[in-house]
Amino acid sequence: MTIRWQSAVALGTAVAATVIALPQATSSRPRADVQVSVQPERLNVVGLPCLPGNLTLTMTNTGSEDRYADLTLDPRGPLQLSRTLFSSWLPAVDPDQPVSAPVEVRVPRDTRPGDHSVDLEVDRSRLTVPVTVNPPPPKDPGSNVALGEQATASSTHGNFALCGAVDGDHDSEHWDTLTGWNDGTRAVFPDNYDVTLATPTTIDRVELYTLDSVRYPAATNGLRDWDVQVRSGSGDWRTVAEVRGNTLGHVTSTFDPVQADAVRILCLAGNGNTYSRIVEVEVYGS
Repeated sequence: MTIRWQSAVALGTAVAATVIALPQATSSRPRADVQVSVQPERLNVVGLPCLPGNLTLTMTNTGSEDRYADLTLDPRGPLQLSRTLFSSWLPAVDPDQPVSAPVEVRVPRDTRPGDHSVDLEVDRSRLTVPVTVNPPPPKDPGSNVALGEQATASSTHGNFALCGAVDGDHDSEHWDTLTGWNDGTRAVFPDNYDVTLATPTTIDRVELYTLDSVRYPAATNGLRDWDVQVRSGSGDWRTVAEVRGNTLGHVTSTFDPVQADAVRILCLAGNGNTYSRIVEVEVYGS
């Protein structure tokens, strides 16, 4: 019996030693070799569907080994994000090689002004981005009623943003920074770019800016032929202006006042017969 007891004790000791050793073999400290930064450090947004706030997230591996990292984003309050996870392979190189990704931040139209935040976390390290919701810009009779409103299109090129043609930037020199719209079907027409207005509005003028820069002149790269169309209620689209043979970067179309809840640019041809390109669409009432 003594021998069996001693064996049991010895076995128990061995088991205990194994149990104690396991945590030592599998334990790991929170990793802190990924640095995270965000630009801007504080964000302002308004409740317009096509006028989001934009953040740029950056992760940098400062350790000595290549690794994979997951950066999670936790929006607070009414904030809506285009992504809640940024995952990337991060090489350990000298000099450090940052990896970045964009994030769009939106809020519903009726969101009250106030302060909120987006919490970022990777490897148990946290960073908070303050986000302030501001009132939407006023849209008086002389204002651009298309600014920031919901856009839709027949197609959109992968290098461009659907909302780029209603973001308030009509400078075609910014074409390479995702402002403006470019359709996704080369040399195939017609294309259409539609903007739904916040409420039915009486309008009589549409300003269209097409690609026109030193590098990309309108005469060879801009939109050549198009119709300006309007829609009211559930009715059909109706043409209120036509443009043909255009070689300019900015064209104003005026027409008799008409109530509309949406405006369409029906693109019929582009100079160079390649793509439909719109830098900005602006819609005004009388």
